[in-house]
Amino acid sequence: MSRRELLRIGGLSCLGLSLPGLLRADAVARPAAGSFGRAKSCIFLYLSGGPPQHETFDPKPDAPSEIRGDFGSIRTSVPGVHFSELLPRTARIADRLAVIRSMSTDNNSHTASGYWMLTGYPHTAQAEVPASPDDWPSLASVVGALKPSERSPFSSVLLPEMVHNDNAPPAPGQGGGFMGSAWNPLVFQCDPSLPRFEVDGLKLPEGMTLERLGDRGSLLRQLDQQFLASTRSDPVSAFGRLQEQAFQVVHSSAARAAFELEREPAAVRDRYGRHKFGQSVLLARRLVETGVRLVQVNWPREPGDQMTGNPVWDTHKNNSSRLREVLCPTFDTTFSTLVTDLADRGLLDETLVVATGEFGRSPRINPEGGRDHWGNCFSLAVAGAGIAGGQVIGASDRIGGSPSSRLLRPPDLAATVLHLLGIDPAAEFLDPLGRPRPVTSNGTVIRELAGA
Repeated sequence: MSRRELLRIGGLSCLGLSLPGLLRADAVARPAAGSFGRAKSCIFLYLSGGPPQHETFDPKPDAPSEIRGDFGSIRTSVPGVHFSELLPRTARIADRLAVIRSMSTDNNSHTASGYWMLTGYPHTAQAEVPASPDDWPSLASVVGALKPSERSPFSSVLLPEMVHNDNAPPAPGQGGGFMGSAWNPLVFQCDPSLPRFEVDGLKLPEGMTLERLGDRGSLLRQLDQQFLASTRSDPVSAFGRLQEQAFQVVHSSAARAAFELEREPAAVRDRYGRHKFGQSVLLARRLVETGVRLVQVNWPREPGDQMTGNPVWDTHKNNSSRLREVLCPTFDTTFSTLVTDLADRGLLDETLVVATGEFGRSPRINPEGGRDHWGNCFSLAVAGAGIAGGQVIGASDRIGGSPSSRLLRPPDLAATVLHLLGIDPAAEFLDPLGRPRPVTSNGTVIRELAGA
């Protein structure tokens, strides 16, 4: 069955449904102890393009200007910890953040390094690569399949668009990979900043009532039972589950209401930022409130990005102006608002927030005033889920080019995310051929984030 057919139901993509017998029961159903399962949900902010560590969480004020760049550092709410002056709002909530300054992929490819960050598994390539049916499932896929929501018809969601490089197809590491379409997160290609924002498929057609929809669903299930009894195809079975999921979505008033951003006070929407990224993050907060396990918000490509030479965070040129005028103010406002808003609503302790790119930027400014790809060492920020704030994990060398202490890899981050969400990183699931596959690639839960 083609992907196009699976996308037909209610305008929805394949939902994060688990197939029968995929997970060993004792690996995911064990009772939470300590930090295991402390997070009910995760908001994963993927800053595609690669944010520069020097102008965000790891400034080097004493380095030469060709390393330091044009911006200084500022004190944060944590004594002795400094961020770039371009993140003043984030600096004020540093006591709620754990910043990692020693993440490394040793890979300078957007797609291959991004694949590692999004799946926890290294890619064999060092150059740009397309997605493949043989890819490892993304973290969003694994969470949606192995820890489905108990309250929402959605388990894992990706918005407002897939990550892609220029005009290339979507990058690898964003779907179910070799586990097939049933493991894909639900993708909403949308712009929540539009004045009349709506998502196709979440509203009943004109003249259709819930009663009539229920009658049609009952008839469809009867027909499906007869059809599926004579058909043992996994894609066909997955299609039946998607139909059932689509009916659940339409019947769930809470799921539909999450997309009605006009319900939010104007002041709240303003604080997140009336742009595509800001309103997408606000939508993510509303989705986790309804029980969605994981929402991945990708940094969107805005109009004009394609031809600037430095789209998204990929600042090969004009690094300073791009960061000062667009990137850092947008991130600083939205990220700090999200963390504060979750805390004010009593949701931060049960919601894990991760903000990362696929790599960082080169220590040295290039002749065109930009920074180039740099997977050797970069920074990311984590908050919520009971994580102790005000800490810096690891360190980079004096130019921000290599880890000088506490080297961490993507599998460690993946293991930590899964652990906090209640999925044992040492668990195994069965692939379509019945072979056991490990959830993580030798990742170790980061003790500073998970605690004892």
